[in-house]
Amino acid sequence: MRVTVGCCGYTVSRKLYYQKLAAVEVQTTFYRVVRESTLLKWRSEAPESFTFTLKAFQGVTHPRESPTWRRSNVRPSEGHGLLRLTEEVRDSWRVTMNACRALSAKVVVVQTPPAFKDSSINIETAKKFFSSVERDDVIIGFEPRGWSAESIKEVCEDTDVTHVTDLFVSLPVCVSTSSVAYFRLHGSPPGKRLYKYTYTDRDLFELAARLKEVNSRWAIVMFNNVTMFDDASRFVGVLQSMGCDVDQSMSK
Repeated sequence: MRVTVGCCGYTVSRKLYYQKLAAVEVQTTFYRVVRESTLLKWRSEAPESFTFTLKAFQGVTHPRESPTWRRSNVRPSEGHGLLRLTEEVRDSWRVTMNACRALSAKVVVVQTPPAFKDSSINIETAKKFFSSVERDDVIIGFEPRGWSAESIKEVCEDTDVTHVTDLFVSLPVCVSTSSVAYFRLHGSPPGKRLYKYTYTDRDLFELAARLKEVNSRWAIVMFNNVTMFDDASRFVGVLQSMGCDVDQSMSK
């Protein structure tokens, strides 16, 4: 298995980041509509082999009541969010795909809010959304909150979408036909509080062992905790010490 390690966002200067890690999940694209020129600049600054992924614009997933809109440069409306095939959601998906093209992103993460409950109606809504939107060969990762494994599997298998999970919580219930597994590590478990946890060396070796249980040809591991850059850099070292096929940083 090929393994690519990165962080959910730049927590250090991009120059230093590219020297240490081989991938990043862009978070700004969730909160705001980012100028194409900005995204193209980031792509041009990065090494050619560097892997970009991104989080889908919140207009796709989050209703206007969500506090995350406070950071947006778009005024939310009743038609935004919850994977409904409204004009606003379709437009938000176009914004997301434009960002994917500018960055040559490999994966787009669709993270639904807790308000998007595990229900028969929302299962069908998710299936209709993923079955109808354009992809441009970009892998779609689905990260619902509070859903059962059975419901996630139904959506992902029926629409060829990858289940995004924290590997310390569970293995993915479905990996798309692209055979790319995608993990976001939020610091809990093993930490008691989300994000505010630094992974120990023992944790990182356990993480490497868990990756061997995943049936895919490529795994992308994104750290999303308070010490994510240091933890991700250390995890690259752990994988190297174990002789794993891990992507190397290739700074310009």
